[in-house]
Amino acid sequence: MPTARALTLRPPAKINLMLKVGPRLATGFHDVRTVMQTIGLSDTIVFTPRPGPFALAVRAPGVTADPDNLVWRAALSLWRAAGRAGDPRGVHVKLEKAIPVGAGLGGGSADAAAALVALNTIWDTGLSPPDLRRIAAGLGADVPFFLVGGTALGAGRGDDVYPLEDAARLGVVVIKPAFGVSTAEAYGWLDADRAEGLEADGRRPADLPIGWASGPLAMGNDLEAPVVRRHQAVREAIDACLRAGALGAAMTGSGSAVFAVFSEAAAVRAARQLRRPDWLVLPTRTTSRAEARRRMCL
Repeated sequence: MPTARALTLRPPAKINLMLKVGPRLATGFHDVRTVMQTIGLSDTIVFTPRPGPFALAVRAPGVTADPDNLVWRAALSLWRAAGRAGDPRGVHVKLEKAIPVGAGLGGGSADAAAALVALNTIWDTGLSPPDLRRIAAGLGADVPFFLVGGTALGAGRGDDVYPLEDAARLGVVVIKPAFGVSTAEAYGWLDADRAEGLEADGRRPADLPIGWASGPLAMGNDLEAPVVRRHQAVREAIDACLRAGALGAAMTGSGSAVFAVFSEAAAVRAARQLRRPDWLVLPTRTTSRAEARRRMCL
């Protein structure tokens, strides 16, 4: 039977510890290999059963509460996958954003995954985890990862997700400049730069000690150099983090946010040191798969 109680989920943000981008395929997408990691920064979403049409309220500047929102799209996709007619009904959703938008942190994708989990319970659709993963992949390349959490490898478009051993718990500082970068922009710039023969800046990637028996992970993001060529503020943020003693720093996803890895205690100190009027600076940490799944009610 459908649940009559409200559900509160706190979908976490992610960082890309490594992102390698292959050529553009005939499908229009790129073949990628990425190591993704959930972090403590999260949105809060309350799903409340109530009679009437599906409704969404959002508390965040610049984020719409219309059918283009990924939460709304997730609800519609789940409703249809369950074989139900008409428009979604019976739930009011309140979304409070803490994950910056246009940052490469996966906030919208995390919210969509949370909607699939919560609404699957509230509507009692009976869809299985593989069903939810298929729906998630149709919503966006990052969405399936948030049904897994922790440390994971993404392949294909990034939507083929393989859980990895959890990385060690580390401190993280996220810096979001005053501008955003869309995924389409970042990949378009990468394609244009490659067509002109432009390569990465040649910096050696940091070897990040994440506690794996195989040794450290070489950080790196193939989208970073194309974005930096258009937005030097991204390089400024990375360099500032390295001067502050980061073990490694890079752009996450398609940007514009930068993340830097420290010990937990050092991350808090570094965040205070790194504050600037034109940067949103957020201290956080990596989270295990178990913790990420608890936040998602999985």
